[in-house]
Amino acid sequence: MTSITYGGNTYPLDKDQSVLDCLVGHGAPVPFSCRSGVCQTCLMRAVRGVPPEDSQRGLKDSLKLQNYFLACVCHPTNDLEAALPQDVVKSLPATVTALEPLNSEIMHVSLECHAPLEYRAGQFINLFREPTLGRSYSLASVPQHDEHLHLHVRRLPQGKVSGWIHEHLRIGQTVEIRGPSGDCFYVPGRPEQELVLIGTGSGLAPLYGILRDALQRGHSGPIRLFHGSRNRAGLYLTDRLRELAREYPNFDYVPCVSGEEPAPGLAAGRAHEIAFMEIPDFKDKRLFLCGHPEMVSAAKRRAFLAGAAMKDIYADPFNVNAAP
Repeated sequence: MTSITYGGNTYPLDKDQSVLDCLVGHGAPVPFSCRSGVCQTCLMRAVRGVPPEDSQRGLKDSLKLQNYFLACVCHPTNDLEAALPQDVVKSLPATVTALEPLNSEIMHVSLECHAPLEYRAGQFINLFREPTLGRSYSLASVPQHDEHLHLHVRRLPQGKVSGWIHEHLRIGQTVEIRGPSGDCFYVPGRPEQELVLIGTGSGLAPLYGILRDALQRGHSGPIRLFHGSRNRAGLYLTDRLRELAREYPNFDYVPCVSGEEPAPGLAAGRAHEIAFMEIPDFKDKRLFLCGHPEMVSAAKRRAFLAGAAMKDIYADPFNVNAAP
């Protein structure tokens, strides 16, 4: 008989019984709504065992790759151990190995984990100043290429964690991190598909990781990166990105400024608006959106109306209203 382990308890699955029905029948606390695999409220992750393909129907490729499944339509033929998405994240210490300003607002932070951490470029971790005071930062590093974790931390006004990182964090200091989380990352496959990356501010961090990951994995289709800031001083890594554009013929980099007259080599306007002017049709394209939540929301809607499939839109909106 097949069994499901959840919350430290193991339950036998009756014939043709879904994981959700089994857990609910035993009083296990799991969220659910439609029971038909549409709303995705019952999303879970297999931490041991492989969920059947039918239970992953409709999920993004990045979620499938992490063994996520929908409990209401999951009928496993082998034993599974499952957890809710927020319960999979682990905590570990990491040592600061480098601190480097990338511009007047953004600090590059390099972290060496004290234990192996499996992650994908573009995911995020939580970095803690105190046990109950932490913030989320996206990973710009690529695990197959970079020895340590790389973050781009933008300092915000009254930022309790970002301000501390910019002013008080020191090389050699040990911090607590938790993660990784998030499904905004490159998934191998469809190497000829066009990739469009749009970001603002430190939203370049996950895009920089995703870009390098895709290039190193041999993605052959066009890759276009639009990075925006109000002024030229807000841009960063421009020289390195231009080097990559020269090295890889299928990569095109467009730095954008919206609040001042652009210097030569810069585009005038907001990054997402320039992207949609240059690429009016998003059918069969894969889109990554990172940065200001208003930009992410507007670009997601516009891309869908321009033909993009929702499964091909990956978004990582940054919380700019709270004081990180």
